[in-house]
Amino acid sequence: MEIQHTDDSKKGMFFVEDAGKIIAQMTYVWAGDTKIIIDHTEVDEQLKGKNMGKQLLEKAVAFARTKNLKIMPLCPFAKSVFDKVTAYHDVLF
Repeated sequence: MEIQHTDDSKKGMFFVEDAGKIIAQMTYVWAGDTKIIIDHTEVDEQLKGKNMGKQLLEKAVAFARTKNLKIMPLCPFAKSVFDKVTAYHDVLF
């Protein structure tokens, strides 16, 4: 399953779509030019246990690194992964 990304310069989303329906998503809002705030993660039941949430966060981290951004994880899921994975701390705000 391919993780897609959309961004309108105010907010964005990393997501997986199946048959026109979003079945996994991680949303964020921009906070200035150098920071994004991850505010929500949701994964459909059919993807539970497949590490899809973590895969979405990996895409967000890669995006932040490419754009030289910091991430503030307000979403409880994203925060819990940041707390466990020290390799992501370079983009942590």
